[in-house]
Amino acid sequence: MKTTIIIGHPYPKSFNYAILEKVKNKTNATIINLVEDNFNPAMLSDDLAGFSRGQYADPLVEKYQDILKMTEKLIIITPIWWYGLPALYKGFLDKVMLKGFAYTEEKGRLIGELTNIKETLIITTSEAPKWYIKYFAGNPMRVLSKRVFKDIGLKKVRWIHQGNITKTTQDKRIKFLDYVETKLV
Repeated sequence: MKTTIIIGHPYPKSFNYAILEKVKNKTNATIINLVEDNFNPAMLSDDLAGFSRGQYADPLVEKYQDILKMTEKLIIITPIWWYGLPALYKGFLDKVMLKGFAYTEEKGRLIGELTNIKETLIITTSEAPKWYIKYFAGNPMRVLSKRVFKDIGLKKVRWIHQGNITKTTQDKRIKFLDYVETKLV
């Protein structure tokens, strides 16, 4: 199964990168590193000019779309900041998941086109525990998985999370990395 990992944490010594190393070593995945690629998440006027027609100005969009066309398993590693995705990830969705590529529209209804992606795993870290994010912070992962990902054709979406990240002991981090490994199969 062709696996693609998306990461965009700006600090290469973060726990997100420890997760990346664990996942990379177990999957032989293609890596989309939004920071290393200098991906600009801002939707600028050139980007917006062709947006409704599925066109783009950013050359990285074509690169990312080509990778996603070949992807069967998608793994997203991201922190949760202010109860949502950091700008790099949101900009990735805005600029890459375009009409005609990620979805088509029929009678006001979106039809997902990325049905080649059979499985999606979202791995998140944050200060807040998962229960708080789910029940008191608007559950941004539910919106992402049940709305955005559904609209672009992703079906089997799972979310795993490590909260209290700055207070997490090394033993708990190792246990989480081992847990992540069990979710890769």
